[in-house]
Amino acid sequence: MTAMWRRAALVGLAWLAAASAASAQSFPDHKPIRMTVMFGPGSAADVIARKLADGMEKALDAPVPVVNRPGGGGAVGYVHVATQKPDGYSIVWNSNSISTGYHQGILEFDYTKFDAVARASVEIPAIVVRANSPWKTLRELVAYAKENPGKVRVGNSGFGSHTHFASVALFGTVGAKVIDVPFNGNDAVTDLLGGRIEAAVQLPAAFIAYVKNGDLRVLAALGSVRDPVYPEVSTARELGYDVALDMWRGIAVPKGTPAPVIATLEAAVKKAVESPDFAAAGTRIGFKPAFLPHDQFAALIASDDARLAKLMADLGMKKQ
Repeated sequence: MTAMWRRAALVGLAWLAAASAASAQSFPDHKPIRMTVMFGPGSAADVIARKLADGMEKALDAPVPVVNRPGGGGAVGYVHVATQKPDGYSIVWNSNSISTGYHQGILEFDYTKFDAVARASVEIPAIVVRANSPWKTLRELVAYAKENPGKVRVGNSGFGSHTHFASVALFGTVGAKVIDVPFNGNDAVTDLLGGRIEAAVQLPAAFIAYVKNGDLRVLAALGSVRDPVYPEVSTARELGYDVALDMWRGIAVPKGTPAPVIATLEAAVKKAVESPDFAAAGTRIGFKPAFLPHDQFAALIASDDARLAKLMADLGMKKQ
């Protein structure tokens, strides 16, 4: 009897494995794939995600609705997706925030809770001031901040955000004491224009229109390369400040998602990112289409996590 039950169990397991493989091969079978975005409607992250979702829908012949789940510095969205069934029907619009959130203690788990699918875009944060401010260069602003501790208020997109981290990294590496002011959405730029703060560290989508009309001045790009949106602006590294914090965004799925499902999603991201519509959106909004396949994206996330952990520890931002 025991042998018979063992054979029956093995047959049952084999059937389940075959059924699971067949399901993965037929994915997505016109069923909706819900993309979680950790920011509210209308934000730069949301707009880019919806543009990507549009392209993925065409590639997959299945709906890809965007679901906004803001809160907790990204924790709400990450927790939701991490607890979903690993079948490809729940995906997350992830970014460097998976690492900064974990190392700050906002998230209880790290990037290993997910499988990388593909990178879609890169945004380069920048530090901006009003066009009529007394600081024409980053060096002038840094010098003033060092000579006047606590006199420079720098807006960011919220505590624990990438722009908050970039601001702390910039001024922390030079020993300048500024007041970091968290805002929601594009409020940092609104308050900068109104003279209620002296500077802001933001992603291009938040300020590019005001730079073009002459209201704001970009002092430096805080990424590894110059931003193609304003190629004449030097990076902080070119100016002698060791700060390079590109914001990447891409798609990830719960850990254990079948490889064929990941491959299908990866191909859809690639097709969407390489489309003329996505490129046009990048020029308009201020991001760079930057596809990376599953394996390279996974390697990037891991290396970036280690680098960010060290930098945050050096700046006193890492949880103990």
